[in-house]
Amino acid sequence: MNKLALIIKREYLAKVRNKSFVIMTILSPILIVGMVVLIAYLTKVNDNDKRIITVLNESSFFQDDFLTGNQTAFIYFKSLDLSTAKDSTLNMGYYGLLHIPEGNDLQSVSEKAYFYTKEAPNTLVIDQLESVFSERIRANRLQDLGVSERQFKEIGSGFDLRTATFEGEENLKGINEIKALIGGGFGYLIMMFIVIYGGFVMRSVIEEKTSRIIEIIISAVKPFHLMLGKIIGTSLAGVTQFAIWIISASLLMLVVLGVFGIDLSALEAAPQLSPGLPVAEGVSPTAETLQTYASELYKIPWAVLIVSFIVYFILGYLIYSSIYAAIGAAVDNETDTQQFILPIIMPLVLAIYIGFFSVFNNPNGPIAVGFSLFPLTSPIVMLMRLPAGIGEGGVPLWELVTSIILLVLTFIGIVWLAAKIYRVGILMYGKKPTYKELFKWLRY
Repeated sequence: MNKLALIIKREYLAKVRNKSFVIMTILSPILIVGMVVLIAYLTKVNDNDKRIITVLNESSFFQDDFLTGNQTAFIYFKSLDLSTAKDSTLNMGYYGLLHIPEGNDLQSVSEKAYFYTKEAPNTLVIDQLESVFSERIRANRLQDLGVSERQFKEIGSGFDLRTATFEGEENLKGINEIKALIGGGFGYLIMMFIVIYGGFVMRSVIEEKTSRIIEIIISAVKPFHLMLGKIIGTSLAGVTQFAIWIISASLLMLVVLGVFGIDLSALEAAPQLSPGLPVAEGVSPTAETLQTYASELYKIPWAVLIVSFIVYFILGYLIYSSIYAAIGAAVDNETDTQQFILPIIMPLVLAIYIGFFSVFNNPNGPIAVGFSLFPLTSPIVMLMRLPAGIGEGGVPLWELVTSIILLVLTFIGIVWLAAKIYRVGILMYGKKPTYKELFKWLRY
């Protein structure tokens, strides 16, 4: 154990004293904060840039249907022919010209309407214009059937079905998706950490193999202890860097927001599909609704979620870093690792995508449960389910315990197998191993 502690200390100090490690530890928070600020600024600039559309309406319809919104403004031309209207729109640098020809029938007028632009128009703009035509045509058809304007508005109004538990507690629409996104964020952090710092372990082994230092080290230390020390030492260095990033980036963000007065609210605003329509203006959730959502988010078992994140973070990283260490021992350079990397990354990518689809639709369905128990995907998928709680309505306790036990057993098994590959591979030079040879090493 004393030798293991020395190896851990050596690996940790070797990483944190590395120049590239120090530079990235300092530079990364600055880049992250700068990127967020830049996105907020560009979003604000983009939102302030309105599209101006001219309208040449020669018919008796659509007199007050095209209204100026947050990002689209309409200017009406009067007493102009189509050619003059086109030239005026181009010369004034406006986005486009909507031409509605004269006619006695709303349907035929709409079918002959054209939207002229210098380049292919934005899809959102087209959807906005088409929605105005569609609503007007629908209202006209219903009026021909004897439906009044007031009745048409009542027909077009939406309906939200209220839901509640059998105990009478009201449910909120979309709260399960929000909880899954929160858990998915934790899972995504685990995946990124594994991808970045798992590669550190692999590169460390390759460097020592190529420099032949490994031949001296294993004369005094067992290969298993050496591999385990590298995994733990590198993971501690990664956790140190990760913690510094979070703390320094948070402090730097507060300083930047306070000094420069940058507003990040632009990042929260979702793009409106029809900003020119009256129904899209001023639509915002009520204070009571926001308070209800905040109350639901407060009910998330944060303590359980954070503890579970730490457990799955440690176990998941140990499993994958053991595989990375085995790959590093099996090859002579990073170029040869490419044939082995994809099978390692695939379970992580699969966990992210399948996890979101399955947890969103049915968090307690067979797919979600299966992937949250499978050791190579459980660190991500289980965290997506845990915001719903443990027990009734959430993750059954036996599934959580089983998932952790399977992770521990898998870690032990993979470390045992990886140690066999490591024991043979660290002394192999000048030969690119195949999958068949790796299986042979497992029997040594």
